[in-house]
Amino acid sequence: MLLLAVLGLSSLSFTSQIEASQEGIRKDYVERDRQLEKLWSGIYISGTYVRDYLLDDSEATAEAHKAAFLEVRRQIESEAAAYERLVRPDERAVFDQFTAEFRAYLETVGPVLNWTASQRKAGGKSFIEKEVLPRRALVVDLADRIHELSERHLDANSDQVRKLFSLFRSRLVWLLVSTLGTGILLTALSLRRILALELETELRFQQLLTAQHELKRLSAELISAQEDERRRISRELHDEVGQVLSAIVLGLGNVRSAFERHDGNDALRQLQLVEDMTQRNVNVVRNIALLLRPTMLDDLGLLPALKWLTREVSRRAGIDIDVTADGDLDDLPDELRTCVYRVVQEAVNNAGRHSGARKVKICLNRTSTPGTNERWLLVSIQDDGKGFDPSQQTGLGILGMGERIRRLGGVVNLDSEPGRGSIVSFELPVPGESPGVSSDQSLAHRV
Repeated sequence: MLLLAVLGLSSLSFTSQIEASQEGIRKDYVERDRQLEKLWSGIYISGTYVRDYLLDDSEATAEAHKAAFLEVRRQIESEAAAYERLVRPDERAVFDQFTAEFRAYLETVGPVLNWTASQRKAGGKSFIEKEVLPRRALVVDLADRIHELSERHLDANSDQVRKLFSLFRSRLVWLLVSTLGTGILLTALSLRRILALELETELRFQQLLTAQHELKRLSAELISAQEDERRRISRELHDEVGQVLSAIVLGLGNVRSAFERHDGNDALRQLQLVEDMTQRNVNVVRNIALLLRPTMLDDLGLLPALKWLTREVSRRAGIDIDVTADGDLDDLPDELRTCVYRVVQEAVNNAGRHSGARKVKICLNRTSTPGTNERWLLVSIQDDGKGFDPSQQTGLGILGMGERIRRLGGVVNLDSEPGRGSIVSFELPVPGESPGVSSDQSLAHRV
């Protein structure tokens, strides 16, 4: 649009210049031609009046021709003075010659204006042929030469106008080519951008379809996992708690029978068995409750809960698990502690069930960004198992970990290769505190 505007303004400017130049040339030529035409006609008519004056026998008519000649001479002198202001340098020599010849013509004609009738009749015809007509013809010829110079100047100005037109055409062609080239370039860039946007849209659409497919698969696996968890809890309740309760009922029946037989020793022995089974049942129920939601996560904090979890996994799977922490983890929000606990739980369970790892290292580090109030909790779980390809093997547990972390605004990274072990690392933003306020002060303020 800018090039088109420049093209239009340039065209208007050139057109105005050319139009003004043509108008100036036309006015100058018309004015010069009009003045020369007046001079030429005046000189020609003056010769006619002189001829009529010399050849006329009537004194009254001769005087009329003389008066007409004098009037024409005055007009010619006035027109010559007016044209002298328009004379160009290249016309000066011819115009000076014209002026000299015109004055000589007038000086030649001047004396005969006082001739008597007899003088006019005797020498008028000869004077006309020898003096008036040749001098008039010479002056008229000089006027024609001046007119030719004016026409040449007109031709030169016309050439200048043609050059302006040629320059205008050249610039117009250049601007048109520039505009066309820029338009083609913009079109190519626009098409490239549109194609890139279409490709990106198609990619986003495919990602959306993939995400929908993953969500459907995740929903199905989640339902399956829930059913498996319910089945496991039901089996443990039936196998562990149910059998122990049945044994307690039988033990209590034996105690009653012992009391009916008045056998105190047997009753005490049966009561001891019932007490042992009750204690074992309490431990089973507590383990099931801890697996569902460890109360120590709420009562003691994140680090003790993780250490208890790692001890239980080490006891069951025979894995050496090391937990280290750097920074205060006591004032973390509940949802943040729950997220870290569940992700670590899933990671160590995967290491024990699938990777065949013998050692697992868990590191927690609380940091802050210098110069800002941004605080982060960095967590990494590294094992020495057989590893896997994250781009090909992604189960429900890994998807669940990613969803938990991203829901809290965190970033997760899974680094693993077959035969090289696995590293699950993630960052979670920690809600900041006011500058200069300690954790205890902040907690007291909230209370």
